[in-house]
Amino acid sequence: MRHLARFTTAAALASLLATTACMTDPDTGRQRLSNAAIGGIGGALGGYLFGDLVGGRHDRTAKIAGAGIGGLAGAAIGSYMDKQERDLRERTAGTEVRVIRQGDDLILSIPSGINFAYNSDTVAPAFQHTLDDVARVLGQYDRTYIDIYGHTDAVGSDAYNQGLSERRAVAVADYLVTHGVKGARIATRGFGKTQPVANNATEEGRAANRRVEIKIVPIPESDLR
Repeated sequence: MRHLARFTTAAALASLLATTACMTDPDTGRQRLSNAAIGGIGGALGGYLFGDLVGGRHDRTAKIAGAGIGGLAGAAIGSYMDKQERDLRERTAGTEVRVIRQGDDLILSIPSGINFAYNSDTVAPAFQHTLDDVARVLGQYDRTYIDIYGHTDAVGSDAYNQGLSERRAVAVADYLVTHGVKGARIATRGFGKTQPVANNATEEGRAANRRVEIKIVPIPESDLR
């Protein structure tokens, strides 16, 4: 196990990755979070997708600097993330992975049904090819922080689901590290069943709630000064 930061939460903020929270940009064709979704988090110190990096930016920056990873000049961030988004969309085309752009951040939403067997925290062999492609892109565009979030449905105890969500997030992180992504860039967090994006009363809803998300955030040069 590499030294990845691991954090859990008891917060019950509403998830912003539900289908109704996304819209398609008519000019680019890409998905982004709608203004209504952004407004919905109001003053709640930011939803987990809008809050600080897992572990806090200061501690993360120290690890980044120690690993010799550089930052991006402010004017270059947009273009850098545009290219990374394009490559991620190409690599994940035809899969169930959703690539969502919000500002300069990218979010990959991955249904657990395609990357984990039921109640398992081992990355499924059938998904490894896609995750290999994601790792290649993340390795190529290395001037980013990477947060990985695990989620479950509401079946089972709070403690079990919390543990499963943490283990799945760590499993994806470990897989990326073993395929060339520097561990200093990555932190993980498990939310258990506290962040549903659909109704847990239906099988379809529970399937949607079982997911892993990868949030990719550019590293500005100012963080490293």
